Amino acid sequence: MNFSLEIGPHTNIDDLPPVKDIYITLLPGGDYVETAKKAGDLAKKGFNPVPHFPARSITDEAQLNDYVSRCKDLGVKQALVIGGGHGQVGVFESLIQILETGYFEGVKIGIAGHTDGSLDISASTLEKAMKDKKPYADYIVTQWLMESDPIIKVVSKQTIPMQFGITGPMKVSGLLKFANTVGAKNSINFIKSNLGKTFDLLRPKDPNDLIKKVKSVTSNFHIYTFGSLKETNTWLMEKKYA
Repeated sequence: MNFSLEIGPHTNIDDLPPVKDIYITLLPGGDYVETAKKAGDLAKKGFNPVPHFPARSITDEAQLNDYVSRCKDLGVKQALVIGGGHGQVGVFESLIQILETGYFEGVKIGIAGHTDGSLDISASTLEKAMKDKKPYADYIVTQWLMESDPIIKVVSKQTIPMQFGITGPMKVSGLLKFANTVGAKNSINFIKSNLGKTFDLLRPKDPNDLIKKVKSVTSNFHIYTFGSLKETNTWLMEKKYA
């Protein structure tokens, strides 16, 4: 199994499991300098840091150039380039615009995939966006998923590698909260429809069942810890995934 992990710029890297690829978020209103610094700290520790580049959160080309340059100087070889939130703060409207600047030359590029659908973006719009941005990408990282069907269906259709988003062990009440936050349409529906059947709101849920169902078609998973890094670390070690 191949696992990557997502953290924030203030996460204590001494708490990380021995997973090679560590993604660092840059949320709306966040400081790109902090994300770049965390990437450098990770590189020094032997990790492969993958900072987020949310197009709509970057003010202009000068800031983008500074962010990319800082990351490259600190040892970054890979980046996740995304559109970001709906609140555009600068000149960039889409991830394609920042990729076309040429600043990412020599950097491995990942893009986001909405395999699970979105609460506020139509399926046709998502499909067109993927078609437009895929030529710029080396691979796709999906939003977090709770069902196996979307993974199995999409694997045979994609022409570039994919990493499928899963959550680390956490309570279903927490999963529902984050599903609403990120707008993971099908995962929200799945959780709600199963609350009284298979889930206990007070008992942590881990992704083992999902991994077992899809291991015949993929072994690449991206873990969203959602603040449960300690539990995720323990789970990875107990299952001998890390």
